[in-house]
Amino acid sequence: MTIKQALKLCFLLLIFSCASTKISKIEGERLSVDESIQPNQAVEDFIKPFREHVNKNMDSIISYAPETYTKKDGLLNTAIGNLMADAVYSEGNPIFNKRTGNTIDFVLLNHGGIRSIISKGNITIRTAYEIMPFENSVVIAAIKGAQVNEMVTYLAAAKRAHPLSKQFQLTLDSTGAVQSATVNGQPIDNDKTYYVATNDYLYNGGDGMVFFQPNDGLHVLDYKIRDVLIDHFKKKDSLNPKRDDRFIQL
Repeated sequence: MTIKQALKLCFLLLIFSCASTKISKIEGERLSVDESIQPNQAVEDFIKPFREHVNKNMDSIISYAPETYTKKDGLLNTAIGNLMADAVYSEGNPIFNKRTGNTIDFVLLNHGGIRSIISKGNITIRTAYEIMPFENSVVIAAIKGAQVNEMVTYLAAAKRAHPLSKQFQLTLDSTGAVQSATVNGQPIDNDKTYYVATNDYLYNGGDGMVFFQPNDGLHVLDYKIRDVLIDHFKKKDSLNPKRDDRFIQL
């Protein structure tokens, strides 16, 4: 039998096989999920104590905000963004230093990661969950100054209030060009290694921030941004974040 004849035979067998196969009819029914569905009381009774415990914990007061803070209150830096970046530095740096002997040079987060305002009044654990509902964690990337300068170019072009810690300062001139960029008051050295704290989303290229890779090392703190905020809030009787000159345009 030739190859051509074998192919014809396979084709005929396939046709006969399909013809003899019974196709079952599948029918579906749409079930509406609305107020007509009554809760299972046994399940409700089982869940109730857990729900009450969680709500009690989430609504426990841990600090106070003298005014409302929003990510829309500034063009290039905001009080709430500065608060978040500085919190990551102050809470994360001791852990990083203890593990490695090094110090975080500065922190960069993303403006879009701020998901809620901080309202005037009592701050609770729930406040931290509202600001940062995602599971993003703190990581520290060891990158060269040349990549930090790529970050400067990115920030200058984006002109968005991505949270930066106070160790970093970027000034644009009236045309939007970079006038100065410093880390801890010093010009950026292209060959120096900088330890930059960020979140795992940005480290993996989120928001187009591709300058974290390649790098000279990655340190994972296993510390969620949300938990950073909770720990930071607990240390402050009252918050007082401010807009400042860490990222400005003249």
